[in-house]
Amino acid sequence: MNRMTRIAPFALFGALALAGIAQAQEPVVNIGDRHGHLRTAQEHIVAAYQLVGQAQQANREGLGGHAERARQLLIQADQELRQAASSANNGGRP
Repeated sequence: MNRMTRIAPFALFGALALAGIAQAQEPVVNIGDRHGHLRTAQEHIVAAYQLVGQAQQANREGLGGHAERARQLLIQADQELRQAASSANNGGRP
């Protein structure tokens, strides 16, 4: 049994675990009113995330994986907005 054969199951498990973590972090509105524009953008991201999910259900997930990719990108956009608000709170420091 070569080394790659032994490592492959662990790599697959790791990838699935990361996908599960990303899925669990769906966007929520949690930026305060102090950053009104960022909060509004976050509200739109949450709405878009929910609408894409509805589209997936309506189309029985037959969207070629593109809808799921869009949802993952919305999660990333939400994370970036939270980091932007945090940076603004810290005087521009990350």
